[in-house]
Amino acid sequence: MNYKWSYEQASPEQLERAKELANNLGISPILGRFLIQRGIHTVQEAKRFFRPQLTDLHDPFLYTDMDIAVTRLNEALGRKERILVYGDYDVDGCTAVALVYKFLQQFYSNVDYYIPDRYEEGYGVSHKGVDFAYETGVKLIIVLDCGIKAIDEIAYAKEKGIDFIICDHHVPDDQLPPAIAILNAKRTESTYPYPHLSGCGVGFKLMQAFAISNGIPFSRLIPLLDLCAVSIASDIVPIMGENRILAYHGLRQLNSNPSIGLKAIIDICGLTDREITINDIIFKIGPRINASGRMQNGKEAVSLLVERNYKTAFNQASQINQYNEQRKDLDKAMTEQANQIVEKLTDHQQQKAIVIYNEEWHKGVIGIVASRLTEIYYRPAVVLTRNEDMATGSARSVAGFDVYSAIASCRDLLENFGGHTYAAGLSMKAEHVEEFKRRFQAYVEEHIQPAQTQPILNIDAVIGFQDITHKLFTDLKKFQPFGPDNQKPVFCTHHVYDYGTSKVVGRDQEHIKLELVDDNSSHVMNGIAFGQSSQARYIKTKHSFDIAYTLEDNTHKRGEIQLQIEDIRPTE
Repeated sequence: MNYKWSYEQASPEQLERAKELANNLGISPILGRFLIQRGIHTVQEAKRFFRPQLTDLHDPFLYTDMDIAVTRLNEALGRKERILVYGDYDVDGCTAVALVYKFLQQFYSNVDYYIPDRYEEGYGVSHKGVDFAYETGVKLIIVLDCGIKAIDEIAYAKEKGIDFIICDHHVPDDQLPPAIAILNAKRTESTYPYPHLSGCGVGFKLMQAFAISNGIPFSRLIPLLDLCAVSIASDIVPIMGENRILAYHGLRQLNSNPSIGLKAIIDICGLTDREITINDIIFKIGPRINASGRMQNGKEAVSLLVERNYKTAFNQASQINQYNEQRKDLDKAMTEQANQIVEKLTDHQQQKAIVIYNEEWHKGVIGIVASRLTEIYYRPAVVLTRNEDMATGSARSVAGFDVYSAIASCRDLLENFGGHTYAAGLSMKAEHVEEFKRRFQAYVEEHIQPAQTQPILNIDAVIGFQDITHKLFTDLKKFQPFGPDNQKPVFCTHHVYDYGTSKVVGRDQEHIKLELVDDNSSHVMNGIAFGQSSQARYIKTKHSFDIAYTLEDNTHKRGEIQLQIEDIRPTE
């Protein structure tokens, strides 16, 4: 990818504050600067950042409607009403349902869970789901990671005598559904201090409030934090504030004592006896949970996540792993087809957005294909397929561009839509596809900035190899878990040279294994550059080049630091 390198600039005042903070903490001034960039200015704030405390979680009753939600939930238990925990079919929805169901089931048996079928019901609350609830005697539905736009469906449930508690984090419209309680920190009247929780995180806050109201010790909630960590990583929400606390302690739970279902997935992934990171969730654990909803039904994933018998869980995880293999094959084939469609468009290089439609594509994989197109062409992308007389699709965006607003500008053409700044789902009558394409592309053309159409690699610090010490690396690990708003720092070193032993590696000779030196140090640094074998010829010319990289553990040489090289370019 042809990155534009953008260097983080610090003012003299920031540098002075960073140096003072670093001295007080006994860390490198480089890391002091990273703290200042994250809004951390005091030793006390830094200690809370490095060691997040569960006691710093916000009071869940700060949520608008939380007192109403807890009162209604307690009434349901008191009256022995049947409760249905209802959620979306993606990782966030499935983990949210598993968390709430598992916690309530410890105290109450008349509770069930429901995940809508992606193909028969589509996203969110469905009439079929409401009918299932009515037929099984449900009086209260707790809906997670969806529901904020289900005005008609929740009104339909109300007619049948069913109450709803909505736990959602998606952007609401001006009109809200007629639920008895709506927990969503993105409501205009919300005063909750942190608006970026995942859907599972909102479910956790409801259970936290329920526990407080019933005198249940907080320690009973801690075993559920592994589900929070999986949702936070998979849904790509910011890992600062309350999410950082939940992710930090969730990872500890995932590594020390994961639930039976997650343990089975960990073993299937080949992560046994390894320290599991956010990246492991994003690239290994999350996709397997997602594959259930993409290829079959997300209810299978919830069944796995709430399972108590390891042998049963392992068999379920094996089945979900098969779904994931099928998903990968389908993803590859559809991405190739999508690329061919884009390349045949006569003016695709001039267009600021990509909208493609294929009636035969598998609905469960179009979101992944949209992500792939965004990565390849660095444009907002919408991928649509057909389901009966409806076109349904997924949208993905580039850094800094709000694709949700672009879709909302076409709301009069849409039957349904929802999502976030960088990812959204939508549906429309098939006859509206061409008009949607025209208007969506026009909106993007008008609102996107030139800088948003080129991939930018943000360089956090320029250093030499002599700066890369084990202490720097150890202190840098305190910034984990990394994620949005707390990205893993990218370093740059200028004027580096091949030590003479770098070589192309990989099944298809697509990667470079590097051994490098720079101008100011005789120390040889090991590095790996994935997918950059095209640079090998230049590297071997003995000319100097610049590298942008992150610092990683060398998995082949224990205790050594390895450079994971993001980009290589000749020294100017």
